[in-house]
Amino acid sequence: MECCGSRRWAHRMTAHRPYPDAGALLAGADEASYDLSQADLTEALAAERSAELAHGAPYAALLALDAARAEYERKFGHAFVICLDGHPPEEHADRLLGGIRRRMGHEVDEERSISADELRRVAQGRLLDLTRRLGAPAGSSAVEIGLFAPVG
Repeated sequence: MECCGSRRWAHRMTAHRPYPDAGALLAGADEASYDLSQADLTEALAAERSAELAHGAPYAALLALDAARAEYERKFGHAFVICLDGHPPEEHADRLLGGIRRRMGHEVDEERSISADELRRVAQGRLLDLTRRLGAPAGSSAVEIGLFAPVG
């Protein structure tokens, strides 16, 4: 549920454990994402928070982003979801503001489809972060919690 707020998505991900490797985990996440009903997607989007800028972002960018997010949420009824993986932090403000402005012109159904795809990408990034955290020296391993199949 930390990776995607849909109970159906989370159930599908846990029901198919263990995954042989990270590639299989991401493929399973894609399959679970594409299988979401409209109600499942609504549940997942309701659990999301709009993307934030890092501390130290220019005040003008923060104000512009707050106003744009409020307008987006009013129009579409859910948080603005965008995957910023692979983009350096110094580009996040431009990507967020540009993305909201561009997507505000969409019809509700088109934006819902785009949001679903962004949510899928965000969930994949969160899964990768989770597996990295589990592999950290102080944490439990992904094998120990049954995420991946043990080797050998």
